[in-house]
Amino acid sequence: MKRNTTKRLLCVSLLALATLISSCSDTDESTQPDQKTGIQIKTDSKFGRILTDSKGNTLYFFSNDTKGESTCSGACEINWPIFYDGDISTDASVDNAFVGETVRADGKKQTTYKGWPLYYFSGDQTAGTINGDGVNKIWYVAKPDYIVMLAHGQLIGADGKSYKADLTEGVENTFYMTDDLGRTLYAFAPDRSNTNTYTKPDFSNDAVWPIYQQLGGPVPTIFPADDMGSIQVYGKTQLVYRGWPLYYFGQDQQRGDTKGVSVPRPGVWPIVNQETITALQP
Repeated sequence: MKRNTTKRLLCVSLLALATLISSCSDTDESTQPDQKTGIQIKTDSKFGRILTDSKGNTLYFFSNDTKGESTCSGACEINWPIFYDGDISTDASVDNAFVGETVRADGKKQTTYKGWPLYYFSGDQTAGTINGDGVNKIWYVAKPDYIVMLAHGQLIGADGKSYKADLTEGVENTFYMTDDLGRTLYAFAPDRSNTNTYTKPDFSNDAVWPIYQQLGGPVPTIFPADDMGSIQVYGKTQLVYRGWPLYYFGQDQQRGDTKGVSVPRPGVWPIVNQETITALQP
């Protein structure tokens, strides 16, 4: 009788112990932080909100990638390794609609954000380091909310001719401002400081040269924040750079298109960049 009772007590004790161990194991797993995947957004004390990988390593945009395809290879790729992560971001503040990928000429996949291929910088030795911003004026820390970007490429007008920075004909890579999605922005030569002289009150000509409707926000470090502003144009907000109201060209259908530089002739609708002089007062 005692033997059976002892056996039952031992079984009960072992079952209770197993239940306790299982319970502890479940608790330990549930208290562990979720594994991060995909692009993350981190707030940096100097640069504000930036894009990183799942381990906190800083990511960068390359101004030469005007068409949304990677143009960094060879020695460039050694210094600026490509970033690729096929996983969806676990960061709720990342808009996954802006996350994509491109296939490079060498067949490798590369993650993009708003069409800009993403890179690391070899000079960033630890997570959280940002040493690549502004390098050669063509590398910028990737941010989720730039209102403009700086592109660097060949200007080609609607006439099919190649133009240099001074808008004379010729082959030369030029810096020019785009929106966050890589679409070229222009000024209108007859405009004056903070004054749009082109757009009609009924916006009947807006399809030809649409205004860039934007209030403000982060810009690459090449552009001082106080150079940006905004004006009201018949009830709509237009972004301004150094007093110049900013426009798109309706015929620029692809990212990186610069057809507007030759319409109706070079100089009437110039691109804008860090060399653009301040607009004259009315």
